[in-house]
Amino acid sequence: MEYIRKKKETLPVLAICYDFDKTLTPDDMQAQGYIQSVGYDVQQFWDETDALAHAHGMDSNLAYMFKMVQEAEGNLILNRQSLMDYGAKVQVFPGVEDWFERIRHFAAEHGVLVEHYIISSGLQEMIEGTKMAKEGAFERIYASSFYYNDRGLAKWPAQVVNYTNKTQFLFRIEKGTLDVNDPAVNEFFPPDQVRVPFRNMVYIGDSDTDIPCMKLVNINGGHAIGVYNPDTGKKEKVQKMMRDYRIRYYAPADYTDGSELDGLVKKIILRTAANEELETIHFRCAEESEECPNG
Repeated sequence: MEYIRKKKETLPVLAICYDFDKTLTPDDMQAQGYIQSVGYDVQQFWDETDALAHAHGMDSNLAYMFKMVQEAEGNLILNRQSLMDYGAKVQVFPGVEDWFERIRHFAAEHGVLVEHYIISSGLQEMIEGTKMAKEGAFERIYASSFYYNDRGLAKWPAQVVNYTNKTQFLFRIEKGTLDVNDPAVNEFFPPDQVRVPFRNMVYIGDSDTDIPCMKLVNINGGHAIGVYNPDTGKKEKVQKMMRDYRIRYYAPADYTDGSELDGLVKKIILRTAANEELETIHFRCAEESEECPNG
């Protein structure tokens, strides 16, 4: 099977990767319509999901997806469109809806290509229903998703994304092997052929489930940012991640123009432009040195 793979660009690419729940939106996406529609209190739904996972040794994401299918029976039609409809109602933090295009435009003015990626344990179908996704904000959405039967009903998990396997998608972005089934993600790429080196990655998240991705980005020279709800102002999680060297920065999840997060990401874009110019000079000097070993 042939896969479409992205090649190295002439301009440097900066990949900004986001968790979704409590990073771009104040609450879990399932708690903004679906859980209520099947007659559950939100906390009760998650408590029962956790109990199911512990009782059967299940991955917690598989447990919530199973429970979604189970509770939909006799209550509602659980298909792709209904999930997208729930996604369309998801509330987002201030500035999120115009953030992606605005940041892309700023980066283009400084010679950098920005691509936005979602890496989430939430549901791909719900994220696809958001205004941002419909407008083409995301280069790729990596999230849990359902398999649908011949009548279009959700029957089985097609993809499950948890906190540890999130990291595979960073390697896919690095190499341009974006299809989830492309085995080339395991191949060796010489440094000068890597499409998005880790130093050109930003990971924005809010909690412990983001730590493997944050650590991977951090130790390879990229930028991990913790965000917290600006309405509550509770910083305990991000401050702990800072003390544990999981993130380099933290800021309120305020994506409006001129906000602290906005300024931070723009500084990273400017730094990326300068870094990549220096890397180009380095590779040229190295090649010249190999061609003329005796000077």
